[in-house]
Amino acid sequence: MQENPYGIAALWAQGDLVIKAVAVMLLLMSVASWSVIVIRAVSLWRLKRISRASNDFWHAHSFTEGLRILSSADSATGPMNPFRYMADEGQAALDHHQSHQQDLHGNLPLTEWLTSCLRGAIDESAEQMQKGLAILASVGSTAPFVGLFGTVWGIYHALVGIGVSGQASIDKVAGPVGEALIMTAFGLAVAIPAVLGYNALQRGNKDVLNKMHRFAHQLHAYFLTGAAPKSSKVIVPLKEAK
Repeated sequence: MQENPYGIAALWAQGDLVIKAVAVMLLLMSVASWSVIVIRAVSLWRLKRISRASNDFWHAHSFTEGLRILSSADSATGPMNPFRYMADEGQAALDHHQSHQQDLHGNLPLTEWLTSCLRGAIDESAEQMQKGLAILASVGSTAPFVGLFGTVWGIYHALVGIGVSGQASIDKVAGPVGEALIMTAFGLAVAIPAVLGYNALQRGNKDVLNKMHRFAHQLHAYFLTGAAPKSSKVIVPLKEAK
């Protein structure tokens, strides 16, 4: 079988150190972005499953039973299970406020103390959900330019070679230049999945965060009154006013 004189293999064989470095960089960026996409997609799927279990929390007959429902949805603890984490932090904040009335925060109204603690739990969980997304944003914005740099360098290298040989026929120009343009295609192939993955994960995270704010509002009312609010659409106490 005759080998193709033009293509990826030829580009690698004929490319200099710069071209090979750009190709390796794009490969590493692609591996990193796909790793983040897979890991965060699995994590988002788990969060959505936990968020569905949060609806059953208020059908429990006791707070302890509600915590057991949230834990049964996923075995993760801390910010990795944000709904269970908020419930634990809210209960701990209530107990701490009641048992430390002599401390400085004991002078704060209970509603302010609970709001602060629940917002802190949301912020910690949100930071956990955002991990890795900066990699996708960086890859999506820089990969096309990395590939373009490889193309420009490859075309320059090819034109110098053609000038030295003194042969400027179409077959001598099309091959090297076409091989150099492959680097731009590589850059786009790396950037497009990163951008699409970033947008999809951001939308999924936003949906989960909205449910976390509603759940936190319900917890806030529960710890203050002993009963969940009839309507959880308004979440003013737990969101910064704009």
